[in-house]
Amino acid sequence: MTFGDKVKNARLALNLSQTELAERIGITERSIYSYEQAGIIPRTTVLKKLADSLGVTVAYLMDKKETDKQKNIDEELFLANARNEYGYKGAREAQAIIEQASALFAGGELEDGAKDIFFQSLMEVYLESKAEASKKFSSKRRVSRKK
Repeated sequence: MTFGDKVKNARLALNLSQTELAERIGITERSIYSYEQAGIIPRTTVLKKLADSLGVTVAYLMDKKETDKQKNIDEELFLANARNEYGYKGAREAQAIIEQASALFAGGELEDGAKDIFFQSLMEVYLESKAEASKKFSSKRRVSRKK
């Protein structure tokens, strides 16, 4: 998969237009177009902002050996969301969930589509559970501090 394909796929996975992505990074829509269509590689500072805005790593964007599986983008987005919302511990927990769930399918009996649905659901449940726990327990701490 090419650099341009990876940028486009990650952008579409986030439901962003080229204009929206360009605004996030502070570059022109034409630049995003040239990355996706012509495979032009941006300067290092822009490349880092691009990866951050897409929720992927620079290594992912630049590694030609990386496959075009949506799973890799979804996992990186999941880990980035967990890291942004719940810090290092949240990202570590999310990584452990991915690894443990992957072990369930070591036999390979389930179709890839079904695995994708399972992982997507698992990621959503984890983030929702963390958000609920955060609301439930952080409000108690705030109340006790105010007293």
